Amino acid sequence: MTPLVCSVALPLPSPHPYRYRIPTALADRVRRGARVVVPVRGGEMVGIVLECGDGSVEGLKPVYAAPDAEPLLRQPLLALAQWVARYYAAPIGLALRAALPAALWGRSRLVAELRVPRATPGGASREVIAALERAGGRTTGATLAKKLRRPVWDTLQRLARAGVVALEVEPPDLGPAAGRARTLTLTRSLPSLLERDRVFGRAARQRAAYEAIDGLGGEVELAHLTGQLGFAPAVLRALVERGVARYGERQALRDPFRDVAVASPADLTEAQRDAVRALHGLGAGETALLFGVTGSGKTVVYLEALRDEVAQGRGAIVLVPEIALTPQTVARVRGVFGDSVSVLHSGLSDGERADAWRALASGRRRVVVGARSAVFAPVANLGAIVVDEEHDASYKHGEVPRYHARDVAARRAHLEEARLILGSATPSLDVWAVRDRVRLVRLPERVSAPRLPAVQLVDLRTAPRVAESGPVPWSQALDAAVAERLARGEQVMLLLNRRGFAHYLQCPSCGLVPECPSCSIALTVHQTPPALRCHYCGHREPVPARCGQCGQATQRMRGVGTQTLERWLAERFPRARLARMDADTTSTKWSHRHLLDAFGRHELDLLFGTQMIAKGLDFPEVTLVGVVDADTGLHVPDFRAAERTFQLVAQVAGRAGRGPRGGEVLVQTRSPEHPALRAAAAHDYEGFAARELESRRSPPYPPHVALANVVISGTREQAVARGAAEAAQWLRGLVEARRAPVEVVGPAPAPLARIKQRWRWHLVLRSPDRRWVGRLLRYAARRAPHAGRGGGPVRVVFDRDPVSLL
Repeated sequence: MTPLVCSVALPLPSPHPYRYRIPTALADRVRRGARVVVPVRGGEMVGIVLECGDGSVEGLKPVYAAPDAEPLLRQPLLALAQWVARYYAAPIGLALRAALPAALWGRSRLVAELRVPRATPGGASREVIAALERAGGRTTGATLAKKLRRPVWDTLQRLARAGVVALEVEPPDLGPAAGRARTLTLTRSLPSLLERDRVFGRAARQRAAYEAIDGLGGEVELAHLTGQLGFAPAVLRALVERGVARYGERQALRDPFRDVAVASPADLTEAQRDAVRALHGLGAGETALLFGVTGSGKTVVYLEALRDEVAQGRGAIVLVPEIALTPQTVARVRGVFGDSVSVLHSGLSDGERADAWRALASGRRRVVVGARSAVFAPVANLGAIVVDEEHDASYKHGEVPRYHARDVAARRAHLEEARLILGSATPSLDVWAVRDRVRLVRLPERVSAPRLPAVQLVDLRTAPRVAESGPVPWSQALDAAVAERLARGEQVMLLLNRRGFAHYLQCPSCGLVPECPSCSIALTVHQTPPALRCHYCGHREPVPARCGQCGQATQRMRGVGTQTLERWLAERFPRARLARMDADTTSTKWSHRHLLDAFGRHELDLLFGTQMIAKGLDFPEVTLVGVVDADTGLHVPDFRAAERTFQLVAQVAGRAGRGPRGGEVLVQTRSPEHPALRAAAAHDYEGFAARELESRRSPPYPPHVALANVVISGTREQAVARGAAEAAQWLRGLVEARRAPVEVVGPAPAPLARIKQRWRWHLVLRSPDRRWVGRLLRYAARRAPHAGRGGGPVRVVFDRDPVSLL
């Protein structure tokens, strides 16, 4: 019997799907997992069909269109999205929105185009054709319905089946098609301050633009200069008129990695061969942890393990923690699997993501490499999932649904009976705690280096410093080591996990520190271009000449960021070829790739930046790694602070000594006795893990208990405090009524008390039984005070398995 009614999930924060009538003309297309266009609030939206069945159609609006011949989501992916919605207590529509590219969603328009002019059917069809002819042969269904003052959807479907009209769904704006991007390139070098004074005079904005382009490599896309850095087109045009820059363009690659491939090593080490055999022995749906030191060749082992899967016609997903890793990873995967590889990550436009998604769904591509969201890639006949650097916090999604890609990968592997391979040199304690329940595969030695690099902790409290370094913590030991490596023509990497020129600005007279008007955080000083910026909401304001409170003319910059370090390195090592890698220099498309490719070709001598240089990069010519300040994240009020610091220092140390020359690591700190730093210096992950796991027993923290962070936010501080108290009282009542083994801790102001004009309080649900946490969250997400009120004065957000409590 033909189903009459369907339930449809829309990308809205609604806890329930919407019900619609299935027109007879669409009965063969409206199935589970299919995209449909439906009427919503006076417009039209794309949704996903969850169920079809019988029922009363009275009062139900019809489905307008089903644009795809086959369901867009296969049943395992639909089941995965439903699990995400249930586990993370999120609306099913938002879970599906996370699983599909944005180009396949949104408010859309059903457009009808007349294909057979002057056709002469009778009745309602004749009126629709006449209205189309009056509209020039093409218009939207909504316009036709308005002109004729009655629904036209069934009629349009019949005419489409007869070939008289063609129907298409116009998606939301996808941005410009792939083509070429306009750039501004410097044509004249002005290395000295005197030359810049002479050329620019009082034209401060032109000089700032010149220095911004120079700091970003000499060629920058115009869209980045105007959109990200805020320069007016007239300022950029003035640079061209002065003869110091010229307009140009470069290709905006549709598939930026199509020519990238690196051959996989012909010979594996004995340890790698043993690891591959162990992974081949995994059964369907089973999990392995590939625990290998940095430089042990984990990527080669992944690829060899996947080779048989792909040869037998199955597909594979390779997840990497962020796009900084993608160029090297894609090159290696393409070296094995050629053009059957697609890339999915945030560096792609909406249209490019949709193209890659469809290529995978159709089976034209069988392997996908990507960041977090690639866990939802529609890979047909999935055989294996690899989660590289599984410990990385960027696998956690920051918006509803707040899923963790590693855990979603585990569920998907179970649903599709695929093998799951987790890899890391510093596994998360959540995974390490259950290593007895998975297959533990070890790679204890490096491939091309005799041993791990020696790590020296430099105590900044007592170590002699270079006097000229000013605010930069620059010891004589690190200075001599960098100078020696550069003199020998070797490469150096330096980590400072803080963007900007200075951490904050402070008046020496009254002590005022300028703060973001929307967040409870000090503004960071930037030099390129000069501004005070908030790294949480993007607020930007000029650097003041005088204190806004007392009028003091001279203000002091406190703390050090990557821009300060850049200026110091340029002064200290003027002949070295430098590059900074942080969120400011890598915001343009494929900027990660350009920087890393240049470093790999040894066109740069010294690469420095934030944590993105610490993860998975493989450069054999790097013989020295320096951690300029290891304390930046060590003392934050979060239970994972020591774990994250250990992982960051251990990972960046692993970038050194991957070639035959070996390497050395210098870690500058004011806490050299801290167990996390001492363990990282000794390359002792297992010792650190044992101590840290024991320390989390009292008070109990994951992995010994399950957590959910409940964040209450709003624009009025007192209302948020009252809302937090109400939510806590309600949750305690719920726990008592259900006799649940759950502890409600708090409420209290969040460590980051205000972000984007919203005050924040939080409380924590803690239980030794994660199933109880899930039950309470699912109930509370729909019924707790202020829950589900996205636009209300007070909002409650539930974050299950948080990676941070900030």
